[in-house]
Amino acid sequence: MTKNNYIIIFLSAILIVAFSISSRADRLKDLTSIAGIRTNQLLGYGLVVGLSGTGDGNTKLVQQSMQSMVSQLGLSTDASGLNGKNAASVMITADLPPFIKPGQTIDITVSTMGAAKSLRGGTLLMTPLKGADGQTYAIAQGNLVVGGFGVEGGDGSSLIVNIPTVGRIPRGATVEKMVDMPFLNNEFLVLNLHQGDFTTATKLSEAVNAIFGPKVAVPLDATSVRVRAPMDPAQKVTFVSLLENIELEPARPSAKVVVNARSGTIVIGGDVRVTPAAVTHGSLTVQVKEDTTVTPGTQIVGALGNQVAGGGEAVQTPETEMEVSEEMARAFVFDPGVELSTIVDAMNAVGASSADLVAILEALREAGALRAQLVII
Repeated sequence: MTKNNYIIIFLSAILIVAFSISSRADRLKDLTSIAGIRTNQLLGYGLVVGLSGTGDGNTKLVQQSMQSMVSQLGLSTDASGLNGKNAASVMITADLPPFIKPGQTIDITVSTMGAAKSLRGGTLLMTPLKGADGQTYAIAQGNLVVGGFGVEGGDGSSLIVNIPTVGRIPRGATVEKMVDMPFLNNEFLVLNLHQGDFTTATKLSEAVNAIFGPKVAVPLDATSVRVRAPMDPAQKVTFVSLLENIELEPARPSAKVVVNARSGTIVIGGDVRVTPAAVTHGSLTVQVKEDTTVTPGTQIVGALGNQVAGGGEAVQTPETEMEVSEEMARAFVFDPGVELSTIVDAMNAVGASSADLVAILEALREAGALRAQLVII
Protein backbone atom coordinates (compact mmCIF):
# COMPACT_ATOMS: atom_id res chain seq x y z
CA MET A 1 0.00 0.00 0.00
CA THR A 2 1.45 3.40 -0.98
CA LYS A 3 2.09 6.36 1.27
CA ASN A 4 -0.71 8.41 -0.29
CA ASN A 5 -3.19 5.60 0.24
CA TYR A 6 -2.29 5.42 3.93
CA ILE A 7 -2.75 9.18 4.31
CA ILE A 8 -6.24 8.95 2.78
CA ILE A 9 -7.10 6.04 5.08
CA PHE A 10 -5.84 8.00 8.12
CA LEU A 11 -7.99 11.01 7.28
CA SER A 12 -11.05 8.79 6.85
CA ALA A 13 -10.26 6.88 10.04
CA ILE A 14 -9.99 10.10 12.05
CA LEU A 15 -13.52 11.07 11.00
CA ILE A 16 -14.94 7.62 11.69
CA VAL A 17 -13.30 7.35 15.14
CA ALA A 18 -14.42 10.88 16.05
CA PHE A 19 -18.06 10.06 15.30
CA SER A 20 -17.91 6.72 17.14
CA ILE A 21 -16.64 8.11 20.46
CA SER A 22 -20.17 8.89 21.64
CA SER A 23 -20.94 5.21 22.20
CA ARG A 24 -20.36 3.55 25.56
CA ALA A 25 -18.22 0.70 24.28
CA ASP A 26 -14.68 0.08 25.51
CA ARG A 27 -11.62 1.39 23.73
CA LEU A 28 -9.13 -1.07 22.27
CA LYS A 29 -6.41 0.33 24.55
CA ASP A 30 -8.51 -0.85 27.52
CA LEU A 31 -9.13 -4.31 26.07
CA THR A 32 -5.79 -5.19 24.46
CA SER A 33 -2.04 -4.78 24.59
CA ILE A 34 0.43 -4.77 21.70
CA ALA A 35 2.74 -7.79 21.66
CA GLY A 36 6.34 -6.84 22.40
CA ILE A 37 5.47 -3.56 24.11
CA ARG A 38 5.84 -4.42 27.77
CA THR A 39 7.27 -3.34 31.10
CA ASN A 40 10.52 -4.95 32.24
CA GLN A 41 11.39 -5.62 35.87
CA LEU A 42 14.69 -4.47 37.38
CA LEU A 43 16.37 -5.71 40.55
CA GLY A 44 19.39 -4.64 42.57
CA TYR A 45 21.11 -5.06 45.94
CA GLY A 46 22.21 -1.99 47.83
CA LEU A 47 23.04 -0.36 51.14
CA VAL A 48 20.98 2.20 53.05
CA VAL A 49 22.92 4.40 55.48
CA GLY A 50 22.07 7.21 57.85
CA LEU A 51 19.61 5.25 59.98
CA SER A 52 19.14 6.23 63.61
CA GLY A 53 20.19 2.96 65.18
CA THR A 54 17.48 0.96 63.39
CA GLY A 55 19.75 -0.85 60.96
CA ASP A 56 20.79 -4.48 60.66
CA GLY A 57 23.52 -4.27 63.29
CA ASN A 58 26.87 -5.95 62.96
CA THR A 59 25.77 -8.77 60.71
CA LYS A 60 28.26 -10.32 58.35
CA LEU A 61 26.34 -9.26 55.24
CA VAL A 62 26.16 -5.58 56.23
CA GLN A 63 29.80 -5.46 57.26
CA GLN A 64 30.89 -7.00 53.95
CA SER A 65 28.69 -4.56 52.03
CA MET A 66 30.07 -1.58 53.93
CA GLN A 67 33.65 -2.76 53.41
CA SER A 68 33.03 -3.24 49.67
CA MET A 69 31.46 0.22 49.39
CA VAL A 70 34.37 1.86 51.22
CA SER A 71 36.94 -0.01 49.13
CA GLN A 72 35.36 1.32 45.93
CA LEU A 73 36.19 4.82 47.19
CA GLY A 74 39.86 3.94 47.53
CA LEU A 75 39.86 3.29 51.28
CA SER A 76 41.01 0.16 53.07
CA THR A 77 39.52 -0.91 56.38
CA ASP A 78 38.78 -4.03 58.39
CA ALA A 79 35.15 -5.21 58.37
CA SER A 80 35.24 -5.78 62.12
CA GLY A 81 35.83 -2.07 62.65
CA LEU A 82 32.55 -1.07 60.95
CA ASN A 83 29.35 -0.54 62.92
CA GLY A 84 26.20 -1.57 61.06
CA LYS A 85 23.61 -0.17 63.49
CA ASN A 86 23.00 2.76 61.16
CA ALA A 87 23.08 0.74 57.91
CA ALA A 88 20.77 -1.82 56.31
CA SER A 89 21.10 -4.24 53.43
CA VAL A 90 18.20 -3.77 51.01
CA MET A 91 16.75 -5.01 47.74
CA ILE A 92 15.68 -2.46 45.16
CA THR A 93 12.92 -3.19 42.64
CA ALA A 94 11.66 -1.08 39.75
CA ASP A 95 9.63 -1.31 36.56
CA LEU A 96 11.23 -0.12 33.31
CA PRO A 97 8.44 1.23 31.06
CA PRO A 98 8.56 0.64 27.31
CA PHE A 99 10.19 3.28 25.08
CA ILE A 100 11.85 5.03 28.03
CA LYS A 101 15.11 6.68 27.03
CA PRO A 102 18.50 7.01 28.77
CA GLY A 103 18.57 10.00 31.10
CA GLN A 104 14.93 9.68 32.13
CA THR A 105 14.06 8.69 35.70
CA ILE A 106 11.82 6.02 37.23
CA ASP A 107 10.44 5.33 40.71
CA ILE A 108 11.99 2.60 42.84
CA THR A 109 10.95 0.56 45.89
CA VAL A 110 13.47 -0.25 48.63
CA SER A 111 12.86 -3.20 51.01
CA THR A 112 14.95 -4.51 53.88
CA MET A 113 16.32 -8.03 53.70
CA GLY A 114 17.99 -8.22 57.10
CA ALA A 115 17.16 -7.33 60.70
CA ALA A 116 16.63 -3.61 60.17
CA LYS A 117 13.62 -2.27 62.05
CA SER A 118 13.05 0.92 60.06
CA LEU A 119 14.35 2.73 56.97
CA ARG A 120 13.08 6.14 58.06
CA GLY A 121 15.67 8.84 57.48
CA GLY A 122 17.92 6.58 55.40
CA THR A 123 19.77 7.25 52.14
CA LEU A 124 20.28 4.66 49.45
CA LEU A 125 23.82 4.60 48.09
CA MET A 126 24.50 4.24 44.37
CA THR A 127 23.13 0.87 43.23
CA PRO A 128 23.00 -0.66 39.73
CA LEU A 129 19.65 -2.13 38.71
CA LYS A 130 19.82 -5.13 36.40
CA GLY A 131 17.35 -6.92 34.17
CA ALA A 132 16.75 -10.63 33.69
CA ASP A 133 19.62 -10.73 31.18
CA GLY A 134 22.10 -9.52 33.81
CA GLN A 135 22.74 -6.15 32.13
CA THR A 136 22.53 -2.85 34.00
CA TYR A 137 19.66 -0.64 32.83
CA ALA A 138 19.45 1.98 35.59
CA ILE A 139 21.37 3.46 38.54
CA ALA A 140 19.50 4.15 41.79
CA GLN A 141 20.34 6.55 44.61
CA GLY A 142 18.52 8.97 46.87
CA ASN A 143 16.71 9.68 50.14
CA LEU A 144 13.92 7.31 51.12
CA VAL A 145 10.30 8.22 51.73
CA VAL A 146 8.91 5.86 54.40
CA GLY A 147 5.22 5.88 55.26
CA GLY A 148 5.44 3.86 58.49
CA PHE A 149 7.31 4.16 61.77
CA GLY A 150 8.03 2.07 64.86
CA VAL A 151 8.97 2.86 68.47
CA GLU A 152 10.05 0.67 71.38
CA GLY A 153 9.89 1.17 75.14
CA GLY A 154 12.44 0.20 77.74
CA ASP A 155 10.19 -2.58 79.04
CA GLY A 156 10.11 -4.30 75.65
CA SER A 157 6.79 -2.82 74.50
CA SER A 158 6.63 -1.60 70.91
CA LEU A 159 4.33 0.22 68.51
CA ILE A 160 4.49 -0.13 64.73
CA VAL A 161 2.40 1.92 62.31
CA ASN A 162 2.18 0.72 58.70
CA ILE A 163 5.37 -0.86 57.32
CA PRO A 164 8.58 1.04 58.21
CA THR A 165 10.84 -1.53 56.52
CA VAL A 166 9.76 -0.59 52.98
CA GLY A 167 10.32 2.80 51.36
CA ARG A 168 10.03 4.56 48.02
CA ILE A 169 12.27 6.98 46.14
CA PRO A 170 10.24 8.91 43.54
CA ARG A 171 12.32 9.35 40.40
CA GLY A 172 15.12 7.66 42.30
CA ALA A 173 16.76 5.80 39.41
CA THR A 174 18.24 7.17 36.21
CA VAL A 175 17.88 5.03 33.09
CA GLU A 176 21.23 4.21 31.51
CA LYS A 177 20.13 1.85 28.74
CA MET A 178 16.89 1.35 26.83
CA VAL A 179 15.34 -1.97 25.89
CA ASP A 180 15.08 -2.66 22.18
CA MET A 181 11.49 -2.84 20.95
CA PRO A 182 10.43 -4.51 17.67
CA PHE A 183 7.66 -1.94 17.24
CA LEU A 184 9.24 0.07 14.41
CA ASN A 185 10.73 -2.86 12.49
CA ASN A 186 7.71 -5.14 12.07
CA GLU A 187 5.16 -4.86 9.30
CA PHE A 188 2.45 -6.39 11.48
CA LEU A 189 1.22 -5.57 14.97
CA VAL A 190 -0.35 -8.24 17.16
CA LEU A 191 -3.09 -7.15 19.56
CA ASN A 192 -3.50 -9.47 22.55
CA LEU A 193 -6.81 -9.40 24.40
CA HIS A 194 -6.62 -9.18 28.18
CA GLN A 195 -9.46 -11.72 28.35
CA GLY A 196 -9.30 -14.23 25.53
CA ASP A 197 -12.58 -14.77 23.70
CA PHE A 198 -13.24 -15.92 20.12
CA THR A 199 -16.26 -13.65 19.74
CA THR A 200 -14.40 -10.58 20.96
CA ALA A 201 -11.43 -11.35 18.70
CA THR A 202 -13.76 -11.59 15.70
CA LYS A 203 -15.56 -8.37 16.58
CA LEU A 204 -12.21 -6.63 17.05
CA SER A 205 -10.99 -7.57 13.57
CA GLU A 206 -14.31 -6.53 12.04
CA ALA A 207 -14.17 -3.13 13.78
CA VAL A 208 -10.61 -2.49 12.55
CA ASN A 209 -11.43 -3.57 9.00
CA ALA A 210 -14.50 -1.37 8.95
CA ILE A 211 -12.26 1.68 9.47
CA PHE A 212 -8.95 0.84 7.76
CA GLY A 213 -10.16 -1.43 4.99
CA PRO A 214 -10.62 -5.17 4.40
CA LYS A 215 -8.01 -7.72 5.49
CA VAL A 216 -6.08 -5.18 7.58
CA ALA A 217 -6.88 -7.17 10.75
CA VAL A 218 -6.95 -10.96 10.91
CA PRO A 219 -7.85 -12.91 14.09
CA LEU A 220 -5.23 -15.55 14.90
CA ASP A 221 -6.90 -17.21 17.89
CA ALA A 222 -9.09 -16.34 20.87
CA THR A 223 -6.48 -13.93 22.22
CA SER A 224 -4.50 -12.45 19.30
CA VAL A 225 -5.43 -10.34 16.29
CA ARG A 226 -2.80 -9.47 13.67
CA VAL A 227 -2.99 -5.98 12.17
CA ARG A 228 -1.05 -4.76 9.13
CA ALA A 229 0.58 -1.40 9.85
CA PRO A 230 2.55 1.13 7.76
CA MET A 231 6.34 0.82 7.87
CA ASP A 232 7.02 4.56 8.10
CA PRO A 233 7.65 5.36 11.82
CA ALA A 234 5.60 8.56 11.83
CA GLN A 235 2.66 6.91 10.11
CA LYS A 236 2.89 3.88 12.39
CA VAL A 237 2.60 6.02 15.53
CA THR A 238 -0.44 7.81 14.09
CA PHE A 239 -1.90 4.48 13.01
CA VAL A 240 -1.61 3.03 16.52
CA SER A 241 -3.08 6.20 18.00
CA LEU A 242 -6.18 5.74 15.84
CA LEU A 243 -6.22 2.01 16.40
CA GLU A 244 -6.23 2.12 20.19
CA ASN A 245 -9.12 4.61 20.27
CA ILE A 246 -11.47 2.42 18.25
CA GLU A 247 -14.40 1.52 20.48
CA LEU A 248 -15.68 -2.01 20.72
CA GLU A 249 -18.31 -3.74 22.82
CA PRO A 250 -16.69 -7.00 23.98
CA ALA A 251 -18.58 -10.26 24.05
CA ARG A 252 -20.27 -11.24 27.28
CA PRO A 253 -18.03 -13.58 29.29
CA SER A 254 -18.94 -17.17 30.04
CA ALA A 255 -21.11 -17.76 33.09
CA LYS A 256 -19.02 -18.26 36.21
CA VAL A 257 -19.46 -18.44 39.96
CA VAL A 258 -16.20 -17.59 41.76
CA VAL A 259 -15.85 -18.63 45.40
CA ASN A 260 -13.02 -17.56 47.70
CA ALA A 261 -13.08 -20.31 50.30
CA ARG A 262 -10.70 -18.44 52.64
CA SER A 263 -12.57 -15.15 52.89
CA GLY A 264 -16.07 -16.40 52.12
CA THR A 265 -16.42 -14.02 49.16
CA ILE A 266 -18.73 -15.22 46.39
CA VAL A 267 -19.10 -13.51 43.00
CA ILE A 268 -21.92 -14.66 40.72
CA GLY A 269 -21.74 -13.60 37.08
CA GLY A 270 -24.72 -11.92 35.45
CA ASP A 271 -25.24 -14.77 32.95
CA VAL A 272 -25.53 -17.52 35.57
CA ARG A 273 -28.71 -19.56 35.12
CA VAL A 274 -30.30 -22.40 37.05
CA THR A 275 -32.53 -25.11 35.60
CA PRO A 276 -35.62 -26.28 37.53
CA ALA A 277 -34.49 -27.47 40.96
CA ALA A 278 -35.79 -27.67 44.53
CA VAL A 279 -33.41 -26.87 47.39
CA THR A 280 -33.92 -27.60 51.09
CA HIS A 281 -31.69 -25.77 53.51
CA GLY A 282 -31.41 -26.43 57.24
CA SER A 283 -28.87 -27.12 59.96
CA LEU A 284 -28.47 -29.58 62.81
CA THR A 285 -26.48 -28.51 65.91
CA VAL A 286 -25.23 -30.97 68.54
CA GLN A 287 -23.74 -29.53 71.75
CA VAL A 288 -21.93 -31.79 74.23
CA LYS A 289 -21.09 -30.59 77.75
CA GLU A 290 -18.69 -32.55 79.96
CA ASP A 291 -18.65 -32.06 83.75
CA THR A 292 -17.36 -33.92 86.81
CA THR A 293 -19.10 -34.22 90.22
CA VAL A 294 -16.82 -34.75 93.22
CA THR A 295 -18.33 -36.60 96.26
CA PRO A 296 -16.15 -36.28 99.40
CA GLY A 297 -15.56 -39.27 101.69
CA THR A 298 -17.75 -39.77 104.84
CA GLN A 299 -16.36 -38.50 108.17
CA ILE A 300 -17.56 -39.23 111.79
CA VAL A 301 -17.03 -36.34 114.20
CA GLY A 302 -16.96 -36.75 117.99
CA ALA A 303 -18.72 -34.64 120.61
CA LEU A 304 -15.61 -32.56 121.18
CA GLY A 305 -15.28 -31.83 117.44
CA ASN A 306 -12.46 -34.26 116.83
CA GLN A 307 -12.56 -36.71 113.93
CA VAL A 308 -13.27 -40.19 115.15
CA ALA A 309 -13.21 -42.07 111.81
CA GLY A 310 -12.87 -41.31 108.07
CA GLY A 311 -15.23 -42.58 105.40
CA GLY A 312 -12.73 -43.16 102.59
CA GLU A 313 -11.51 -41.20 99.59
CA ALA A 314 -13.47 -38.66 97.52
CA VAL A 315 -15.32 -40.04 94.51
CA GLN A 316 -15.30 -38.28 91.08
CA THR A 317 -18.35 -38.94 88.89
CA PRO A 318 -18.28 -37.76 85.23
CA GLU A 319 -21.48 -36.26 83.88
CA THR A 320 -22.26 -35.74 80.20
CA GLU A 321 -25.07 -33.53 78.90
CA MET A 322 -26.04 -33.49 75.22
CA GLU A 323 -28.31 -30.96 73.54
CA VAL A 324 -29.56 -31.32 69.98
CA SER A 325 -31.18 -28.42 68.16
CA GLU A 326 -32.33 -28.36 64.57
CA GLU A 327 -33.41 -25.33 62.62
CA MET A 328 -36.50 -25.65 60.51
CA ALA A 329 -35.45 -26.60 56.98
CA ARG A 330 -36.57 -24.12 54.38
CA ALA A 331 -37.16 -25.04 50.79
CA PHE A 332 -37.26 -22.97 47.64
CA VAL A 333 -37.73 -23.82 43.99
CA PHE A 334 -35.87 -22.44 40.98
CA ASP A 335 -37.94 -22.08 37.83
CA PRO A 336 -36.38 -22.64 34.37
CA GLY A 337 -33.85 -19.99 33.34
CA VAL A 338 -33.67 -18.25 36.72
CA GLU A 339 -31.41 -15.18 36.65
CA LEU A 340 -28.90 -13.78 39.13
CA SER A 341 -31.30 -11.52 41.01
CA THR A 342 -33.71 -14.40 41.68
CA ILE A 343 -30.89 -16.60 42.96
CA VAL A 344 -29.67 -13.92 45.37
CA ASP A 345 -33.19 -13.18 46.62
CA ALA A 346 -33.85 -16.87 47.28
CA MET A 347 -30.58 -17.28 49.20
CA ASN A 348 -31.27 -14.20 51.33
CA ALA A 349 -34.82 -15.37 52.03
CA VAL A 350 -33.61 -18.51 53.78
CA GLY A 351 -30.86 -16.65 55.64
CA ALA A 352 -28.03 -18.56 54.02
CA SER A 353 -24.52 -17.58 55.09
CA SER A 354 -21.55 -17.59 52.73
CA ALA A 355 -20.63 -21.13 53.82
CA ASP A 356 -24.21 -22.30 53.26
CA LEU A 357 -24.28 -20.63 49.87
CA VAL A 358 -21.12 -22.47 48.80
CA ALA A 359 -22.69 -25.77 49.84
CA ILE A 360 -25.89 -24.98 47.93
CA LEU A 361 -24.00 -24.00 44.77
CA GLU A 362 -21.87 -27.15 44.89
CA ALA A 363 -24.99 -29.27 45.33
CA LEU A 364 -26.67 -27.52 42.37
CA ARG A 365 -23.60 -28.18 40.22
CA GLU A 366 -23.53 -31.86 41.16
CA ALA A 367 -27.22 -32.09 40.34
CA GLY A 368 -26.56 -30.54 36.92
CA ALA A 369 -28.88 -27.61 37.63
CA LEU A 370 -26.20 -24.88 37.71
CA ARG A 371 -25.54 -23.53 34.23
CA ALA A 372 -22.20 -21.98 35.06
CA GLN A 373 -18.62 -22.86 35.84
CA LEU A 374 -17.93 -23.04 39.58
CA VAL A 375 -14.43 -21.70 40.32
CA ILE A 376 -13.04 -22.07 43.84
CA ILE A 377 -9.92 -20.03 44.63
